Amino acid sequence: MSQKILVIEDEPTLARLLSYNLTQEGYETKVVDHGGDGLQAAMQQPYDLIILDVMLPGLNGFEVLSKLRQKGNATPVVILTARNAEEEVVQGLKHGADDYITKPFGVAELLARVAAVLRRTQADEPGGEGKKSTDKVIAVGDLQIFPEKYEVYLGEESIPLRPKEFEVLLYLVQRPGVVITRDDLMNIVWGFDYIGGQRTVDVHVSSLRKKLEMNQQSVQIESIRGVGYKLVAHQGRKV
Repeated sequence: MSQKILVIEDEPTLARLLSYNLTQEGYETKVVDHGGDGLQAAMQQPYDLIILDVMLPGLNGFEVLSKLRQKGNATPVVILTARNAEEEVVQGLKHGADDYITKPFGVAELLARVAAVLRRTQADEPGGEGKKSTDKVIAVGDLQIFPEKYEVYLGEESIPLRPKEFEVLLYLVQRPGVVITRDDLMNIVWGFDYIGGQRTVDVHVSSLRKKLEMNQQSVQIESIRGVGYKLVAHQGRKV
């Protein structure tokens, strides 16, 4: 079955470009040119991915994204933003975006980013909810991380993480106590060709830290000023 992608873009030429190339790649694509209509479309039926422009009539892209996340919609979102608009990128990530593409962009970049986000967010196999006993697991403190399923548990409680947050956590837990630089995290998680700044790393780590430390203190992510981050598992807890 074809993967479904919702494109929320009001510029007709770009919308046609997106729709044509995604369809040629085998995706089932729906295009909406209004923020409010896009939000409604995203809530009416499930999609595998949403491509969301920032500048939209009605609700802007950030408002659409924020309302989706508030309503519990976890569909991966790739935002479209103007080149060199780092503040837009950071704001989008804070609202729950999974990746971004800067305009203008090439078709190859678009398709590569879409495919990468879909791979990351669909690590779970159908019917795989029958709990984790036979899956590979990394246990650190009170946390259990299931790399193949992109799942994290604190005791019996699931912690919802965005794909990039999960990948940052996975890299850190595999190197407990080791200081990881921002550049290393950016290269490993986002790729060597990623054009965003280090603030992208900081935003994801900040969000991840809040989710992890809300109800437990056995595992923490410490900031090393001017360098990066390290994961610390406190003594007296299982590692």
